[in-house]
Amino acid sequence: MRSTTLLLLATLSHALVAPRTRAVASAARRSPAPLSEAPRSETRLAALPDEDELFGGYTAKQRLREEIDSPFRKVRLLFFGASTGSAGLAFYFSLLNAFKANAGFRDAPPLSDALQSCGINLVAIVACAAVTYNDWRAGQANLERIAQGGRLAKLVVSPAAAPEKRAPLADYRRTSRVVIACGGRAYVETLARRLSADQRPDANTLPEAIESVDMVVVPVLLEAGGLRVGDAAAAWRSTEAGENDRNFDVARSAGVVAFPRGPDAWADYLASEIETASSQGFDPVAKGLTIIIKKNGRVLRRVSGLPPFDGLIGTMEVADGSKFGMPGDDQRASSATPRS
Repeated sequence: MRSTTLLLLATLSHALVAPRTRAVASAARRSPAPLSEAPRSETRLAALPDEDELFGGYTAKQRLREEIDSPFRKVRLLFFGASTGSAGLAFYFSLLNAFKANAGFRDAPPLSDALQSCGINLVAIVACAAVTYNDWRAGQANLERIAQGGRLAKLVVSPAAAPEKRAPLADYRRTSRVVIACGGRAYVETLARRLSADQRPDANTLPEAIESVDMVVVPVLLEAGGLRVGDAAAAWRSTEAGENDRNFDVARSAGVVAFPRGPDAWADYLASEIETASSQGFDPVAKGLTIIIKKNGRVLRRVSGLPPFDGLIGTMEVADGSKFGMPGDDQRASSATPRS
């Protein structure tokens, strides 16, 4: 009996599977694909390793970075979001009890108890919803900060001493501090004179001092009210010496200056910076905006006006933490040590 049952099941399974194979084979015989036909495109379920696939406006790496920065944010969002829904459901039933008590139903609780339950549930809804919304907004702000850092690392510059070379700011990490000085033409020309002329009784040693602290200055020319990035290199080289500018020569500062390349990418990155500065009452085009970046690629601080070189040169080693080492230095040093 058991063998008969097994044989019957095997026959049924073969009957269910075999026709599908034959149908595919027969369909292939009926409509063979011509050799000249181009292969059909297939839908990829995952991006290639070197692609940046966006999920809600952010890449998977950026979202992973945000989860690392705040590992329990999703748990909090799930907990307080569910609590908001639960409190809303409880408020609905307590409101029904209040209506029943007011209408005089026998099975209804006292009206005072029903109203008290409504008040408690309403407070719970407001509190849980506020916590959920604030946590979500903090996560979005952190994601935008991470995305802004990614855009910063992709910005391309070319050294003034080697205009044919191109390098993203990511290549300057761990080796140089980058000072982005953006403003109008007058601002860029003033910066060029300050770095390339003797404006004091003694010789100008500012470029050497900047180089001694591994600092690179990137002048950015803002045009059209800060909506467009112009050719800072041309404005820099066309700068003329002022009345008090002795021995002016832009070649004197070429070793510590790099010019932005790819104006659209620079304009996209600086848009939020300019908007923030303008909302605080500053004019980035006329007065200028300085963004100081540490060796680890993060923004140290933002100041209005020309870069405060005198204060930066003496304090950068402590200000950006390089004096005390950077994460990963021990591993890099040990891996660089040759083994016997």
